[in-house]
Amino acid sequence: MAGKFSFKRFSEIDLDDPFFIELKGDYLGNEHSTGFIEWFRKKSTDGSTALVFEDDKGVGAFIYLKNETEAIELTDQILPAVPRIKIGTLRLAERYRGQRLGEGAIGLALWHWQKSKVPDIYVTVFEKRDDLIGLFEKFGFHRVGINKNNECVYVRNRASVDYSDPYKSFPFINPNFPKAGYVLVNDSYHDELFPYSEVKGELQPQLGLAVTNGISKIYVGASRPPHYNIGEPVLIYRIYKGTSGAPQHKSCITSFCVITDIIEVKSFGRYLMQFDELIARIGNKSVFNENDLLERYDKDKNVVVIEMLYYGYFGEGNNVNKNWLDTHGYWSKSGEYPTSVQLTPTQFKEILTEGNVDVSNVIIN
Repeated sequence: MAGKFSFKRFSEIDLDDPFFIELKGDYLGNEHSTGFIEWFRKKSTDGSTALVFEDDKGVGAFIYLKNETEAIELTDQILPAVPRIKIGTLRLAERYRGQRLGEGAIGLALWHWQKSKVPDIYVTVFEKRDDLIGLFEKFGFHRVGINKNNECVYVRNRASVDYSDPYKSFPFINPNFPKAGYVLVNDSYHDELFPYSEVKGELQPQLGLAVTNGISKIYVGASRPPHYNIGEPVLIYRIYKGTSGAPQHKSCITSFCVITDIIEVKSFGRYLMQFDELIARIGNKSVFNENDLLERYDKDKNVVVIEMLYYGYFGEGNNVNKNWLDTHGYWSKSGEYPTSVQLTPTQFKEILTEGNVDVSNVIIN
């Protein structure tokens, strides 16, 4: 996907881009709300910024987030005034609808909400935008009513996280998980799958690439199915394949995910799934192209696909290396492959803490 996300001032964004035609038409302004053009110009004047995806055709996506504390007036009730994050605008160009750009954009907004620690996040959307409504519902937003501008109002609340599904609970991990584990990824694949997870001295393109690629990730392995269950967290271990320095200091935990699916494709040379079905299941979430996948499918004795949601990252200078894991007894024992290791909830939390993650803001009751 050509193009990238970047933060831009409203004053730097071309309001005449065809991308904004639909927004201008949807928000003409009335006694309850300001028209889109007037609102945009006010934001340009006050120096506000938005997250904008641009490619060679112009604007492809636009996200605006704001802090609010006022009450929300609905047609049948008033939601009390509490601190909230409002997704003021989230819109995708027609050419990017149905792709992973929207998923990544919502992931970014929910990460922002998580870090703010405010109780609620909400969005308003017209009922005709069933594509966006479906995406918000997938990520745990629920409809609370209609506002006076005739928009549907969708809300998520920290005190009532739905842990029945990893998408609905993102980015909060179910506090009742029984165990955790490791997913081992070679450095070259890791840096394309998890671009937020910088390794010191090896900076990756950060915000734009991470959001563009979405937050659902696919790992293709050549071992028997691991012990993971859907909904369990895993730590992403970047295997250093370079030749300079000590591997035990350069191979490290960079980020953490939650398992959403495990697909056994091939077992002891026996095919359990047709290749076309495999391609349909994983879509565009894998770093492998179709030819690479076909080679793995044909040649590997075992093929297992692990789908996961990218819940968080440690960041440059915070990654937890193999030496620390070994020293603290969190790595594999002699003869045990690391993906067989089952970490207790306490061990998982201690590794997150070592990675400078605020565990109390990731695992909440």
